[in-house]
Amino acid sequence: MKNMSTEVRDNSQLGRFEAWMDGEFAGYADYAREEGRVVYPHTEVRVGYEGRGVGGALATAAMEDAERRGLRVVASCPFIAGWLTKHPEYQHLEETTP
Repeated sequence: MKNMSTEVRDNSQLGRFEAWMDGEFAGYADYAREEGRVVYPHTEVRVGYEGRGVGGALATAAMEDAERRGLRVVASCPFIAGWLTKHPEYQHLEETTP
């Protein structure tokens, strides 16, 4: 998945989405897939890549993957949670507590 010059790859061995800009590792979003849901505990953008859309590219890829797999999203990462509030097109994926 690409966002301008940002490519996001699913590194399932490490349980994270990785962002690459022009061949350089730019950041990641950790995940844990569970029965019927996926938990996003942490997102990190490397120094020098902040403000360049890396976090948004990671969040978009994560939500598209969850939707494709039919999983509910648990956004325990503050960045992912905040991003979801600004992107109503993905809010239907968010798991709510009863």
